[in-house]
Amino acid sequence: MKKSICVFEDEKFENLLPLVFLRPVYDLRCGILTLREKVMHNFPSYRLILHTRKVLHNAVQERNPKLNVNNFGDEDILFINGRLLIDKTVAKEIKKLEPNEILKCDNDIVAANISNSSLKTIFDETSEFLHFENAEFTEKQTTARLFVYPWDLVNENGKQIRADYSLLVREEIILKKFPLVEYTNKKEIFVAKDAKLDPFVHLDASQGPIYISRNVQVMSHSLIQGPAFIGEDSVVKAHSAIYHDTSVGEVCKVGGEIEASIIHSHSNKQHEGFLGHAYLGSWVNLGASTNNSDLKNNYGSVSVLIKGKNVATNSQFVGLIMGDHSKTAINTMFNTGTIAGVSCNIFGAGFPARYIPSFSWGGTDFLRNYDIEKCIEVARVVLSRRKLQLTLAEEQLLRAVYEDTKHEKVKKS
Repeated sequence: MKKSICVFEDEKFENLLPLVFLRPVYDLRCGILTLREKVMHNFPSYRLILHTRKVLHNAVQERNPKLNVNNFGDEDILFINGRLLIDKTVAKEIKKLEPNEILKCDNDIVAANISNSSLKTIFDETSEFLHFENAEFTEKQTTARLFVYPWDLVNENGKQIRADYSLLVREEIILKKFPLVEYTNKKEIFVAKDAKLDPFVHLDASQGPIYISRNVQVMSHSLIQGPAFIGEDSVVKAHSAIYHDTSVGEVCKVGGEIEASIIHSHSNKQHEGFLGHAYLGSWVNLGASTNNSDLKNNYGSVSVLIKGKNVATNSQFVGLIMGDHSKTAINTMFNTGTIAGVSCNIFGAGFPARYIPSFSWGGTDFLRNYDIEKCIEVARVVLSRRKLQLTLAEEQLLRAVYEDTKHEKVKKS
């Protein structure tokens, strides 16, 4: 019988909003793979169980029909925090855990090996999260890293592209010949066999690897500078500049200038405009000439509004963090360290507030509530353009997030 592993969420998911309103923390991408995929690459022989917040349960179960979600059975389970940035060293530490032994980083649970007889002790009927402190388990400390804020993933992205590339590309690469395509450092470039590179594309892997997935099209006169990842069925428009430390997920259209950013999946930034040190969720559409600043004029450390408070990022470069289903009109501008929630429709001259609540409609001059029925209707249309349907579970999740974020007010700064 296979051993079981459970990737779980904890209370600190809130710091990763708005990116995790509609997905568990472990389905965030950093590098080529999501955090969950990194775990499973290190534990390939284990049976996977998912733990998530109650509001996400139905949608996550629908997306993962073959997996148990919040259903643990009565077996021994190895629990791993969904915010964990795992590598071979940390995986070895986790595998060495004895029954009822916990691995912690300061006060955060990184992993726990819980026997079936002790499983009931970590559940609390008053909470949707697991409570390992309810029993006196043996504790060990580790220096493993848990992601805390969205910019943590962006800042780590280049290193993770390199790490994931080494994990996924184990053999010598034989590049298919594309007419008039220029390569720098071919040995660090992977192009799937059914990808298409148009003439006058330049792939520069001199500073890091480039991974181009199946059915990707890179149009003429585009530059991709590694480390970079382009996901399946995505399109890089003509005259694009995709600079270092950028990950583009599946079924995206990208263009203009993108640097050190993560675009999750099914999102479009296909026109001119700069996107830097940013993280976009799914089903995002940036209008032509949308730009974000990622550097303050005084070159100082950027602060970001999280739960109504300014949080120091200790980073000089922080761009736009945008939740799923949000959109911008042409010529929209975002200040350094701006957060925009789920299902926002942003337009107008000037810079909008650095914190834009979910389901907002407007920009600099005004922000008003985006009607949930209109939001649902637009989501249906957008998904239908990709031959997909908005399921009942996904609709209910959007409505739940709408209710949960009603209390938010626009905070000017």
